[in-house]
Amino acid sequence: MSDRAALLKGIRVWLAFFVVCLVLSGATAFPLVHELRWTEDLLRALSAPDHLPGLMDWIERVRRGLDAADADHPFLLYGTDWLAFAHLVIAVAFLGPYRDPVRNIWVVEFGMIACAGIVPLALICGPIRGIPFWWTVIDMSFGVFGVIPLYVVRKKTKRLEALTAAVPSAPAGAVVSG
Repeated sequence: MSDRAALLKGIRVWLAFFVVCLVLSGATAFPLVHELRWTEDLLRALSAPDHLPGLMDWIERVRRGLDAADADHPFLLYGTDWLAFAHLVIAVAFLGPYRDPVRNIWVVEFGMIACAGIVPLALICGPIRGIPFWWTVIDMSFGVFGVIPLYVVRKKTKRLEALTAAVPSAPAGAVVSG
């Protein structure tokens, strides 16, 4: 396998991993009410109330809030539907770098900027919304861990760009294999 093909394969594997994580993260925002009930049941089955009472208190509080919103003001949950949709739309944007990483590196850089933006958003909005700091750290981890595959993709794309630039141009109309 040529260096170019190996780089392209590595880029595509990392992008596919990132897109799958982005889609899963978004898709889980649709059934929040049910997910939280399942999570609470699972944590109880694992004796989490005995070992992690703070986590259980938080999960119960959020579940009660979602149950109330779902029963009395279901339109509030429409906001999480849009959050989920945004994740799916952003995932689609990464088809560009998958197809042509060098030309679409800006999408990867945009994703890196978005990941960096998670940290101040969580630090500012978390306290305003009464989110416990330890949960804010979990939220920030999405940006921290999300930027890792994108950083790898950007680094590999820059190497691919340099490798492609080093190859002499073929005459117009010539078929280039590789």
